[in-house]
Amino acid sequence: MVGVFLKDVTIPHEVFCHFGGAKVLLRPASPGTGIIAGKTVRSVLESVGLKDVLSKSLGSKNAANVVKATLGALQQLRLREDIYRSRGSR
Repeated sequence: MVGVFLKDVTIPHEVFCHFGGAKVLLRPASPGTGIIAGKTVRSVLESVGLKDVLSKSLGSKNAANVVKATLGALQQLRLREDIYRSRGSR
């Protein structure tokens, strides 16, 4: 189990991650857009509980590496409040 920072039903900011030859780009989407992603990335995003995300999978199509790159991208997400708290401002 891994904690993921969400902003309602989307992600707070754009994030890019690569694992092996697979590269995954995730972008927040406006409400009602849905999950625009391939089947491997879509399954990971749906299991997290996201509803509105745009994504692009680049490089390798190896499913295991795409899943690991997607999880790596989700782990890079941070909320504005947490960034401020870590810097000691506000």
